[in-house]
Amino acid sequence: MSTRTRDKAAKGKDDATDGEEGGGGGRKKLLVMLVLLLVAAGAGVYFFLFAGSGEAAAEEPEHGGYTALEPIAVNLAGGGYLKIGITLEYTAAAAAGGHGSGGVDGSKALDIVIATYSQAQPADVTGAREALKESLEHQIVEAYTEDGVPMVMHVYLTEYVTQ
Repeated sequence: MSTRTRDKAAKGKDDATDGEEGGGGGRKKLLVMLVLLLVAAGAGVYFFLFAGSGEAAAEEPEHGGYTALEPIAVNLAGGGYLKIGITLEYTAAAAAGGHGSGGVDGSKALDIVIATYSQAQPADVTGAREALKESLEHQIVEAYTEDGVPMVMHVYLTEYVTQ
């Protein structure tokens, strides 16, 4: 056998040996990937089983009824006025206790309506209607929350006329 042939044969053996080591490295990579996949799957299962328990605490309160308030006229800060009527959707907790014959008294809500809209410009009342409504609803729900229990769930605009 010539030297050249022996070098090629020896090189072929080295390549074969490298291939076997590469195969072991491939197995290690596969094993690591499998372990990572199992950890990710376990985290996903944990998330779906136990993360939902926090949602029960954030559930919306049970509906109790509606209190429609008489529309009122509010003078706007920049001139003009807004005639606004609202209805309060109250919770079952408000219907069950401590609020007269069930429901809520609308005096706090009307005070908040006047305070909120009397500071608004006519352009805000027409252009930012939804933002003002969201702010109003947040303030009213907060005002009607007693000991962490909301008495009002939603506020609905029943009349909204500007001039």
